[in-house]
Amino acid sequence: MQPFKYNPNFNSGSFRHRITFQHYTTTENEMGDSVQAWVDFGVVWASVSNLSGREYFAAMQVQAEKTVVFKIRYIEGIDETMRILFDGNTYDIKSIDNVKYGNKFMEIKALAVV
Repeated sequence: MQPFKYNPNFNSGSFRHRITFQHYTTTENEMGDSVQAWVDFGVVWASVSNLSGREYFAAMQVQAEKTVVFKIRYIEGIDETMRILFDGNTYDIKSIDNVKYGNKFMEIKALAVV
């Protein structure tokens, strides 16, 4: 992971929510049996928002009305097989955008698990 460089246009106050990334993996329980479970990958600060305007109406076409956008600083290793825990809810990651391929920020669209 590259160190974060100061950006005068960056508003760190918008990254005020804590989210947890989890990945599904096989672990061993105390009996030595293999067990598949969600395990924490990391906890980060994020900006959280709902879809807006055109994105919202496009999501409504496919009944994805509970889509949330998480913006975080770039983290290597995040992928679409993971999920996000936020505010007592679970979200399946649907897409990840490395904003402008700059390895500074990521925009993650995720769908709430009902």
